[in-house]
Amino acid sequence: MFSERLHTLRKENGLTAQFMADKLGLSLRAYQFYESGKREPSLQTLVKIADILIVSTDYLLGRDDWIHSAEEFFDEHQ
Repeated sequence: MFSERLHTLRKENGLTAQFMADKLGLSLRAYQFYESGKREPSLQTLVKIADILIVSTDYLLGRDDWIHSAEEFFDEHQ
């Protein structure tokens, strides 16, 4: 679930895998392992990924289908 959502969100945001790797301080190959499901990120990296893609960690992990973070939701409804 994580690898699929990561790949989809990156593409939807028009970002390259190299951009994501650079923002995360990883090699391209290490980042590609996340998208292929061969490896999972540390908690710290997971949070960075969520911040870059502006989604919740729960969404990335498949625990929630709500794509936007709670902070964004509350900002829109105040």
